[in-house]
Amino acid sequence: MHPMLNTAVKAARRAGSIINRASQNLDLLKVEHKSYNDFVSEVDKAAESAILEVILEAYPSHAILAEESGAQGDSEFLWIIDPLDGTTNFLHGFPQYSVSIALSHKGSIMQAVIFDPARNDLYTATRGSGAFLNDRRLRVSKRTRLEEALIGTGFPFRNFDDLDAYLAIFRELVQKTSGIRRPGSAALDLASVAAGRFDGFWEFNLSPWDIAAGTLLITEAGGLVGDLQGEAHYLKSGHIVAGAPKIFGQLLQVIAPRLTERLKA
Repeated sequence: MHPMLNTAVKAARRAGSIINRASQNLDLLKVEHKSYNDFVSEVDKAAESAILEVILEAYPSHAILAEESGAQGDSEFLWIIDPLDGTTNFLHGFPQYSVSIALSHKGSIMQAVIFDPARNDLYTATRGSGAFLNDRRLRVSKRTRLEEALIGTGFPFRNFDDLDAYLAIFRELVQKTSGIRRPGSAALDLASVAAGRFDGFWEFNLSPWDIAAGTLLITEAGGLVGDLQGEAHYLKSGHIVAGAPKIFGQLLQVIAPRLTERLKA
């Protein structure tokens, strides 16, 4: 395992231990509203602090972009961190949440870890070396027909400016696929694409820490990732489409004609 990936794994597992302990006493947690339908708990903050401690002890000169504490440092190495992706699920005791850590070097994602503490599942990837779930090599699904595909998504929940466009896409895809699922943790949804459980995925208005690690998992598992027009601007725009190669293209054919000018920007 690459030394930087090993550090990310150590950090993710430490955060996962904090999350698992807290999951036993959800009624005692202090929760704040960051904005409408956007929550942060003391667990998010404690998990992020644990991750930062591990990473900065090993690489004190590296820069950080973390969901709760924001950006710090200036380096060609940037750690992109979501300490608890799926906080709303976690607060309701719904076991679909994760820790997501990615390392970017000069703008390219090189290392990725997504840890599912509820199931003790560890997804890892190093650019050029493949993607893994625990010790098993991951490959995206082999499905080629959209009507046979199971597609993941995330509903708009903070910003509703694009709700009409989203619902138009949803309306068509629910009729042209074998099913659509919305589990509630974008990082785990992308990991499920890499693992072949989902054949594809799309969502609007995500943050870099939601998707950075998952996108490397998918590409290392043989899948494709793009923005809503199939371009490589998803980390900047937050709009993402991903999937097995044949499904990716068919998703874009449904999505692209329904985009507003704002979503194309």
